[in-house]
Amino acid sequence: MPPGITTLAADAPTLSAANTGFMLVCSALVMLMTPALAFFYGGMVRVKSTLNMLMMSFISLGIVTILWVLYGFSLAFGTDIGSVLGWSSDYVGLSGIGITQLWDGYTIPVYVFAVFQLMFAVLTPALISGALADRVKFTSWALFITLWVTVVYFPVAHWVWGAGGWLFELGVIDFAGGTAVHINAGAAALGVILVIGKRVGFKKDPMRPHSLPLVMLGAGLLWFGWFGFNAGSWLGNDDGVGAVMFVNTQVATAAAMLAWLGYEKLRHGSFTTLGAASGAVAGLVAITPSGGAVSPLGAIAVGAIAGVLCAMAVGLKYRFGYDDSLDVVGVHLVGGIAGSLLVGLFATGGVQSDAKGLFYGGGLDQLGKQAVGVFAVLAYSLVVSALLTFLLDRTIGMRVDEDDEISGIDQVEHAETAYDFSGASGGAALRTTASAAPGTTAAAQTKKVDA
Repeated sequence: MPPGITTLAADAPTLSAANTGFMLVCSALVMLMTPALAFFYGGMVRVKSTLNMLMMSFISLGIVTILWVLYGFSLAFGTDIGSVLGWSSDYVGLSGIGITQLWDGYTIPVYVFAVFQLMFAVLTPALISGALADRVKFTSWALFITLWVTVVYFPVAHWVWGAGGWLFELGVIDFAGGTAVHINAGAAALGVILVIGKRVGFKKDPMRPHSLPLVMLGAGLLWFGWFGFNAGSWLGNDDGVGAVMFVNTQVATAAAMLAWLGYEKLRHGSFTTLGAASGAVAGLVAITPSGGAVSPLGAIAVGAIAGVLCAMAVGLKYRFGYDDSLDVVGVHLVGGIAGSLLVGLFATGGVQSDAKGLFYGGGLDQLGKQAVGVFAVLAYSLVVSALLTFLLDRTIGMRVDEDDEISGIDQVEHAETAYDFSGASGGAALRTTASAAPGTTAAAQTKKVDA
């Protein structure tokens, strides 16, 4: 995503109604990705955690929006301070921005750029929530989001996309968020779960998705919204780069889904709907940083490689004993790393920039730059996220009580359940009662089903 670029007055752009309208639509598409993620994650958890999982994503729309207006946009995209932060008083509260003032060097208003970037800021902490299913206090999660976007996301966004940010100045290519969004969120998820520990019953009790249709719905909506996420990140399409990114997004996602399913069939003997959904998301993640630098054939390679790597990575939690509930580390961290590094191999030098990867005669220079970006963001997010979690856990506590976790976090934290089993038909109720063990009441049996 290009940062603001100052132009000479004689070359100053004029507002483009077409680009402005396009970017508003893209902003709405990216906003849709957060409730889509809520459905994707919500279907993957057990019934008793469905609402909590939905709310952990949805609350980000409220918290991050307010923080972005107050100071987030200024920290991320204000005037550079030491290559690590931005700050512009005109951006505080968005109060000093004229309604027709253009984002530097582009044909869209600053307000449009600000709202587009806001949707990225909203989505990123929501991604983290999938690793924490079943066990985190909702108040603690809300406070974590507030602190995390302030000290992690806003600065990292400036590093990667802000004018003067050190990773941007280094020449790291991140078209739409492989480092700033996916590696950032994946590393944060790993940092948090290493502090808060595993769910009760991890590796012992079955923790299967309760609604695969919800998972597929969420994945489909994410795929749809991702076109705005990726193609919109060029801030217009006057030169065709956004169109290339749109095509590459579709191509890489398809390749990753097929690669994941192929690996799954060879490894486990079945093609699963969860595998199809997860493979698609892995492809979307991997093409996010690389899609503006590679050709469609390169996008196939990026998607296929990421699909296999992420499919392999999701099983590491059982080998190493960290409870990444919904595979945020396996998909977003690993997919983000793969997509970012593969720029250094498959960049053609003929799309968003003239930087070439190893396979196109560019040597190892770009690969080295990508590696610096990957591991700088990974290390910073991992360490700071773990420290924030530790502080919150030692003060207000991060986890619900063990009994509450077992009985169901939806009832404890939200006083609601996702499904009303008491409204079932009489016949269904009779079948439930009849199938219960002798001496088991219908209410008790219903409670078992709900869990």
